[in-house]
Amino acid sequence: MFIQTLVTGLAIGGIYALMAVGYSLVFSILNFSNFAYGSIIMLGAYIGYFSLMKMGVPVYGAIIASIIGAAFLCLLNERLAYSTLRKRNASSLYFMISAMGTSIFLENLVYATIGSRFYAFPEVLTQQNISFGGVSIGLLDVFAIVFSFTAIYALHYFLQNSRTGIAIRAASYDMQVSQLNGVNISKTIGWVFLLAGALAGISGMFLGMKYMVYPTMGWITNKAYIAAVIGGLGSLPGAVVGGLLLGVLETFVSAYVSSVVRDVFSFSLLVILLLVLPTGLFGKFLEEKV
Repeated sequence: MFIQTLVTGLAIGGIYALMAVGYSLVFSILNFSNFAYGSIIMLGAYIGYFSLMKMGVPVYGAIIASIIGAAFLCLLNERLAYSTLRKRNASSLYFMISAMGTSIFLENLVYATIGSRFYAFPEVLTQQNISFGGVSIGLLDVFAIVFSFTAIYALHYFLQNSRTGIAIRAASYDMQVSQLNGVNISKTIGWVFLLAGALAGISGMFLGMKYMVYPTMGWITNKAYIAAVIGGLGSLPGAVVGGLLLGVLETFVSAYVSSVVRDVFSFSLLVILLLVLPTGLFGKFLEEKV
């Protein structure tokens, strides 16, 4: 029971971590919370579902389609909703208002074009189990853990070893100085949104498989935002730790206490942590970026 709960918690935490890293990537370079990110994840889930169910694409092909589609939509989101504000040096408040408007627009666009119906992935993907030592673990949970950690490691490797990754890290520390040293800020920000969108595609696909695909599924990403805040907004290691911590603790609360108080527990944890550590576990005060 303990191991089974732990693996389930790591699977959910891995998905939370993916989404939290996407939030933190954008926050680290543009210093605002991209609330449209939940809608991008929702659209990624729809792309995966229709690729698999309507176009007959295999599961792995549907995941790739979801990654590419969500990455393109996330880049389009930046070019249409944030690029002009950025060029006019608008404050973070206007970015957040634009993000909220984009989220509402995308959600209602799905209502108007696809409808409010809930779509479920084939049960064969969610009902298969792996048994060892008397413990039965869902195959989907194992895949979610493997894909999540592989994607996070690939992102870490890219940021540490590629020229674009170094440019992203430099811009996240000081955008103006990095620009003076030859970094193309517009191109770098485009890469940040592409990477965040790719993570949104993977997250959307696994969220759709684990739960269902529907227009308001983006609210689940509120948990990822909580995870990002717990870890420290703008900190990628913090986003991973916050996501895993939240996923595991939530699962144990559901298993050993009650699933009814799970969300109460999450938000209470956030409030208590912010009272003790206002910048999260790995966060830093913004003054350090000046």
